[in-house]
Amino acid sequence: LAGPVNHGVFQQVGVTAQKTMRLLPASGKKATQKVVVGDQDGVVTCFGIKKGEAVPVFKTLPGQKISRLELGGALNTPQEKIFVATGSEVRGFTKRGKQFLSFETNLTESIKAMYVHISGADLFLCASYIYNHYCDCKDQHYYLSGDKINDVLCLPVDKVNCITPVLACQDRVLRVLQGSDLLYEVEVPGPPTVLALNNGNGGDSGEEILYGTSDGKLGLIQITGSKPIPKWEIGNEKKRGGILCIDSFDIVGDGVKELLVGRDDGMLEIYNFESADDPSLRYDHALSESIASIQGGCVGKDGYDEILASTYSGWLTGLTTEPVHREGGSGEELKLSQEMQSKISSLRNELEHLQMKVLQEREKYQQSSQSSSAVSSVPAFSVNDKFTLNKDDASYSLILEVQTAIDNVLVQSDVPIDLLDVDKNSAVVSFSSCDSEPNSNFLLATYRCQANTTRLELKVRSIEGQYGTLQAYVTPRIQPKTCQVHQYQIKPLSLHQRTHSIDHDRPMNTLTLKGQFSFAEIHSWVVFCLPEVPEKTPAGESITFYFQNTFLGTQLESTYRKGEGCFKSDNISTISILKDVLSKEATKRKINLNISYDINEESVRHTLKLIHPKLEYQQLLAKKVHLIDALRELQVHEGNVDFLLPKYRSILEEADQLLEEYKRQPAHLERLYGMITDLFIDKFKFKGTNVKTKVPLLLEILDGCDQDGLIAFFEAA
Repeated sequence: LAGPVNHGVFQQVGVTAQKTMRLLPASGKKATQKVVVGDQDGVVTCFGIKKGEAVPVFKTLPGQKISRLELGGALNTPQEKIFVATGSEVRGFTKRGKQFLSFETNLTESIKAMYVHISGADLFLCASYIYNHYCDCKDQHYYLSGDKINDVLCLPVDKVNCITPVLACQDRVLRVLQGSDLLYEVEVPGPPTVLALNNGNGGDSGEEILYGTSDGKLGLIQITGSKPIPKWEIGNEKKRGGILCIDSFDIVGDGVKELLVGRDDGMLEIYNFESADDPSLRYDHALSESIASIQGGCVGKDGYDEILASTYSGWLTGLTTEPVHREGGSGEELKLSQEMQSKISSLRNELEHLQMKVLQEREKYQQSSQSSSAVSSVPAFSVNDKFTLNKDDASYSLILEVQTAIDNVLVQSDVPIDLLDVDKNSAVVSFSSCDSEPNSNFLLATYRCQANTTRLELKVRSIEGQYGTLQAYVTPRIQPKTCQVHQYQIKPLSLHQRTHSIDHDRPMNTLTLKGQFSFAEIHSWVVFCLPEVPEKTPAGESITFYFQNTFLGTQLESTYRKGEGCFKSDNISTISILKDVLSKEATKRKINLNISYDINEESVRHTLKLIHPKLEYQQLLAKKVHLIDALRELQVHEGNVDFLLPKYRSILEEADQLLEEYKRQPAHLERLYGMITDLFIDKFKFKGTNVKTKVPLLLEILDGCDQDGLIAFFEAA
């Protein structure tokens, strides 16, 4: 596969949500397919392509945001009925645009995910935590999920002979249902954001499901009647964006369907199957915005298949297998086909016309704004944001995507955080000095974006125990100047991530709380302290969550019910932070807490052994970086470096990589020093001893970087 060629943009609609664009089945043997897309203005647009131009079929009137668009139809007939989820309502349209269904569900929230079964009679809908199954618009089954539902589908009934819905839930679990009951749970490596049937039909068995996660992993699982069978899983080695959409389509024409994947960083990928269990990436193409929907089909020209992608701001882009070049007559040089040349010149004309129109409107606006009676209306714009913790480097990614070009983003924080370097970020950053004392302002940074930047990615690292708010002020390039503020909570245990299980053999410290508090109250405190905990109070009488510290690898187990909470961790500092924050929250609500703790001395030694290799590595890196300038100067003076020891020669050879790594992780060493200092203070705080005067001595030992000496100091103090 040399790779499909970028065929350009067909059409622009309003801002689109995930999974809101589909291709209608071709009506004749050789006909091209029509495209149908729903946007956040509530408009359903259907169009075909003739000679590279979009030809409208129908367009509905605006309404509530469209959150999903699916196709359905009776069994063994073309799936050409269009179903859209808008608010808490499902509407149905024929391929000509005639509305045949308006089904107002009994959901109190907006529909987030929808699946229409091939039969067309079964409808599976999900709001945040609630799943409903309707048959012929009558309520059949209901399920309340433990965490937010991101996607839903159902295995094909004609193959598996029973209705088997599968929910993709935020807590890194696929929940397989039977009726209104949970059949079993499948643990997946990241929060699943999208589900698709393998090959579009569930494979030979009809039981194969593809999933994509928000941290960019991809996998295939067979959902049998009794247990899941994992088939394969692809990690995210290239550190690309989260997966938003998946489709299966034979773009090569070899009879085997390739896997089409769209990511939230604009990467479009094609995987093929050289062996059944091992998909390999054959082709990728970068778009400038997140890809909300992806489909394979024949759209632009009969006989040439293509991949169609719709992006966040509503652009529909095609990648075609049609050759763009034709052999030149006598010469061997390649020339653009006549059709392509005329298309380019018509686009140029259209662009000039639009630029003239913009200039005229701008002058008109400037003139009218001089008059005293003129009032500027604030233009509304849509921002798609994502604030997530990355397990690999214990940092938070803040991704801001705007439907129009971004002018600048001001980032402000009332807690100390480090801004880390992002390779993909071309914006110019400037820092302003800020006074942390009266206004608790620890960070003020402005990112000035280059023209036509609609997506900005920032990386920050927080310090556990310091909690507050990070604010992003987003200003797009629109007139009059408007700004939107988005807030993100930095939680007390911000570097902890939910995990499926922990190692129970580690030495653990225990914190126990007892008092007159309800299940909902203690749950709200845990939500305040830790990321990735569902805001909704869990069903049942008690709950257990497991967490892992992404920076150090220490763990936390939290079990609580009405009137009692028990928190276990192999890191004393985690217990100390929880004790301080939970007692503060209880005091705010005038609730008396009875707090007891059991400290395991062995856990301190265990935590130090976890930190030490990281400390050693960072100290060595810092030493090497400090030597680079001096070694380079020697190289210039002496002409060659053959006389240097091999270890110094290798520093010179790897200088660029070392500097790059050091730049990517500013203050990493300081953070490790801070964690060891906190561990030292917390160990003795639980014994009622203040050891702050001994901290300078501890820092001296840290500079020496001797593990045994460090452990001995902790024990002797």
